[in-house]
Amino acid sequence: MTNAALLPPMTQAARTLGTWLAEQERPRPARTMAEFKDVFDAVDTPAAALLHEHLDRLRPGVPWAEGLYSRPLPAGEIWVVDVMDGAVQYLQGLSQWCVSLTLVKDHEPVAAVLHSPVLGETYTAALGHGAHRDGTPISPSDKQDLAVTLLATSQPPFIATQPEAATAAGRSLSALLPMAGAIRNLGPTSWQIADTAAGRIDAFWQYGRDNENLLGAALIAREAGAQVTDTAGAPWKAGSDSFLTAPPALHRQLLPLLAGHR
Repeated sequence: MTNAALLPPMTQAARTLGTWLAEQERPRPARTMAEFKDVFDAVDTPAAALLHEHLDRLRPGVPWAEGLYSRPLPAGEIWVVDVMDGAVQYLQGLSQWCVSLTLVKDHEPVAAVLHSPVLGETYTAALGHGAHRDGTPISPSDKQDLAVTLLATSQPPFIATQPEAATAAGRSLSALLPMAGAIRNLGPTSWQIADTAAGRIDAFWQYGRDNENLLGAALIAREAGAQVTDTAGAPWKAGSDSFLTAPPALHRQLLPLLAGHR
């Protein structure tokens, strides 16, 4: 099965899981980290089991990657999955969350699906086949002036384990706030990058290693025609310590503002 042919069954799997998640009664927000782990596991475990049923039939024997935030990717094919990308928002009863599925082959994403049940929208991309939202091709913003841009940023999970990324994030925000029209964190990292690929957001940046959230979204951005690099301008790859995606005109303006904060 080609990478492009994987997208319809991947989309169906993401939509099935998204519907299930949307129908669940949200627990009371956790008061402690121990409570958070309990309520997260109570949703994540059955959600993962449901998704396993679909993906194991689609690609028998392909393993799921676990704990990719700080360790290297294995060789061969692996599924990189987040059943609740934006779990904090989901568990708080907010709408900014999605299902994220990516097939990675020899360290490179080759097929990706993001589905938002709340919005009823799905982003898809396959290597060499472009990027789409609900079947329609997407492309990034054509803005030229930072003063009229909407920029977005986020942080990797457990950023306390990457103190240098937390420091760089603060410095970069100070550098860009006076230059941009607005800067927001609008929820899941992957969905914000896909919205950048589609021109809803003009550019997205982040510091820290965050393979799980970035791999599929990076494919969507590249296939849509956005530039995808680290904040020094090198091509982004799994394990990079920063991320920047923007259309070429804005990418050229943002790089010198961000390069000094790595």
